[in-house]
Amino acid sequence: MLPVVALVGRPNVGKSTLFNVLTGTRDAIVADAPGLTRDRQYGFGRVSGRSIVIDTGGLIETPSALELQMARQTDKAIEEADRIVLVVDGRSGLMPADRYVAERLRRSGKPVTVAVNKTEGHDPDQAVAEFHALGIGEPVAIAAAHGTGVDELMAQVLAGTDVGAETPTDSTEAAGEQPIRVAIVGRPNVGKSTLLNRLLGEERMVTSDVPGTTRDSVAVPFEHDGQRYLLIDTAGIRRRARVEDAVEKFSVVKALQAIDAAQVVLAVLDAHETVAEQDATLLGHCVERGRALVVAINKWDGIARDQRDHVRNQLNLKLPFIEFAPKHFISALHGSGVGLLLRAVRRAYAAAMRELPTPALTRALEAAQEAHAPPLVRSRRIRLRYAHQGGRNPPVIVIHGNQVEQLPDAYRRYLMNLFRKTFRLEGTPVRIELRSDPNPYAGRRNELTPRQRRSRRRLIRHGRSR
Repeated sequence: MLPVVALVGRPNVGKSTLFNVLTGTRDAIVADAPGLTRDRQYGFGRVSGRSIVIDTGGLIETPSALELQMARQTDKAIEEADRIVLVVDGRSGLMPADRYVAERLRRSGKPVTVAVNKTEGHDPDQAVAEFHALGIGEPVAIAAAHGTGVDELMAQVLAGTDVGAETPTDSTEAAGEQPIRVAIVGRPNVGKSTLLNRLLGEERMVTSDVPGTTRDSVAVPFEHDGQRYLLIDTAGIRRRARVEDAVEKFSVVKALQAIDAAQVVLAVLDAHETVAEQDATLLGHCVERGRALVVAINKWDGIARDQRDHVRNQLNLKLPFIEFAPKHFISALHGSGVGLLLRAVRRAYAAAMRELPTPALTRALEAAQEAHAPPLVRSRRIRLRYAHQGGRNPPVIVIHGNQVEQLPDAYRRYLMNLFRKTFRLEGTPVRIELRSDPNPYAGRRNELTPRQRRSRRRLIRHGRSR
C-alpha cells in the first residue's frame, strides 16, 4: 500500500501549488486568491518515492456554513492520511490561524511535518526560525512555485514508510479492466455535486445553494455491482459572455478537459428551468467530441404533475440532436431515479466501445439501400458498396462507394439512425465517413491514332461548313 499524505493549512498558503508539484500535474487550480480549493483532491505523488497526496481546503477558526463543509472534508483527509504536511506561509510569518491548525493536527495523533512555503529569496534558517514555536518537529523551507526544497520535504515526510515503486498505471492494470471515466457536467447549481454524493453514498463533495461552489474538476474512484468507475465532478459551465472571473475561466477549461478525457458524459439539467441555450451548447459540445451521453433531469420531485408533460415536450423540441441519449428524471437530493443512471452509463459505454463486424455492416448498408435508394446525381445513381468500422468511442462507420461526396446530409442521417437501430447503439453518437473509390482512369489521357485525328479534323470541317 502506498503511504497517504494530506496537505493541510490555512487558506492561500500554497497547498494546491505543492500538490501540483508533488503529482507532476495541473489538476488543482492555482491562483492568488484564498479559498479556491473546497473539495478533497487526490493524486499520485512522484517525489522521493510513490505516495498518494490529498489536497484540502483551508482551515479557519470561525468558519461559515460553506467553510464548515470544507473543514469536514479536511477532517476526512486527516483520518485517511498516514502522514500530514502542515503548509504555512514563510512571507506572512507565524499567524494565529497557523497555531489553530497545528493544534487541530496535534490532536489527530498523526505524524506532522511543517512545510514553510514561499521562502524563495530568503535565508532558509531565518525563514523557518519562528515556526519552531509550533512545537511540531523541524520545519522544512520550500518554494513550491519553483520546486525548491520539495525533495527534502518529502524525504522527511516519507521516512519510515513503505514507499514502493508501484505506479498508478501498474496498480490499475493489476486490478483488471480499466474503470469507466464519467464526467458529470451541467450549468451552475443544477445539482452535480449532490448527485455525485448520492451515487457515492457519502458527503464527498461540498454542496450549497450558491452557484459555483465546485471550482476544480475532482475525480473520484467508485465501484458498483462489480464495475469500476472514475466519476469526475466538474464546475458549472455558463455562457462565455458571463464568465469574467479568471478563476471561473480556469474552472470552465478544466470542465471541458474533463469532457475530452471522459468516455461517458452524464449531463445534468434543472427541471425547474427551461432548457437554456447554454444547455444546448454544452450538449452539442459533448456530441461534437463524440462522447457517449446520458441526460439526467434533476429536481424532478418538485415539478407538478400537470407540468411534467410540458417539460418533456420542451426537451424534445429544443434538444432533437440528442435523441440517441437516454433521459432519466431524477431527484439527486432524495435519490429517486438515481439508481438507474449507472445502468444507463454502462449501456452507453458498451455501445460506444462495441465491435461492429464488417459483414454485418455491409448487410445493413445493402438493406438500407433496398429500402431507400440513394439519389441520382447527373443521371447516375450514387452507389454505396461496403462498410467497415473505422473507430470506437464513438463508433465510426466508413462507407466506400462512388460519388459519395454528393450524398445529401439527410441520407447520411438516415444511415446513422439505421445503423444505431440495427446494432442497438443506445447512448452514443455514430459518425459516418464516406470514401470514394479511386478512378483508375483519372489523370490518364488516350492519345489518338493518325486515322482518328484525320477523322476528327474532317468532322470539325463538316460542322463548320454547315
